[in-house]
Amino acid sequence: MTNNTITTAVRASAEARTAEVPRPSRPPRSRGPLHRLRRWWIMGGFSTLMIAVPMIFIFGYFAWWPIISGLTMAFQRPDFLGPDEFVGWSNFEYVLTDPLLPKVIGNTLMFAGLSILFGFPLPLLMATFMAELRGSRRLYSVLAYLPVLIPPVVVVLLWQFFYNPGASGFFNEILGVFGIGPFGWLNSSDMVIPSMVLAATWAGAGSAMIIYLAAMTSVSRDLYEAAELDGAGIVSRTWHITFPQIRGVILILLLLSIIGSMQVFTEPFIFTKGGPDNASMTILLMIYNYAFIGADFGAATALSVLLGLVLCVVSVIYFYATRRYSK
Repeated sequence: MTNNTITTAVRASAEARTAEVPRPSRPPRSRGPLHRLRRWWIMGGFSTLMIAVPMIFIFGYFAWWPIISGLTMAFQRPDFLGPDEFVGWSNFEYVLTDPLLPKVIGNTLMFAGLSILFGFPLPLLMATFMAELRGSRRLYSVLAYLPVLIPPVVVVLLWQFFYNPGASGFFNEILGVFGIGPFGWLNSSDMVIPSMVLAATWAGAGSAMIIYLAAMTSVSRDLYEAAELDGAGIVSRTWHITFPQIRGVILILLLLSIIGSMQVFTEPFIFTKGGPDNASMTILLMIYNYAFIGADFGAATALSVLLGLVLCVVSVIYFYATRRYSK
């Protein structure tokens, strides 16, 4: 064996060992703050920040600042002629010991319950009916949405005419044909809340119906065609296709309905001012009376904070309870 042969064999063996041994990976290059800042600048972060700053400022000033001011005022006795006095929890104690508060909470919960029970399914059923129409869907949609275009104050005044307690009132005159009534409607402690729920449902059903209808148009037509080929009727298609496909929209609108009904103000304020005998006094109307009738802004903000906390807790529980159905 010659020297050249040995040298070649040794070199080949060395190259084979080199190929078998994995090379150590190069440690990652450290990326310091300057590198990240330079990358953020190159990727357009500064331009994005300049666009977002005005919106953040406007939103913070008009949305978050009033909330912070309200939280602060809840612990003060505002004095518009001098410095505000810090009173600790006394505003909350005053509100929670108000003998009218249980009745007000009951009225609000009754309004919210009836609104959810009767006012929430109605727009969904209307949208389902219109989704099945072929030629006249737009006409019915416009007719159903018309009440939304009427200002809330005008709606309430219109329903005050309907609820005229005399025999010549609109509803009483119709019921009188069948020998029923007349009813006091807004003057009756038992009927005032259901009467306001009916007016609020009529005024707000169009908005929810349009949202449901828009969500239903996004459902694939192939699903309905396949169901029709299998002989599924409208009830089966709605239950097994439409509702599962738009359940996210349904759950969000249900939460918004709960929050909106707990904050009802326009109807009791214009219809009855909380009467008769506080039978239609709601939480927001009580807050209004604290602030603008009794000039007690500390109690008004304290009750507002309590209502906001309750709605936050309800929202968290709602999202936790429905998270598996909203996906």
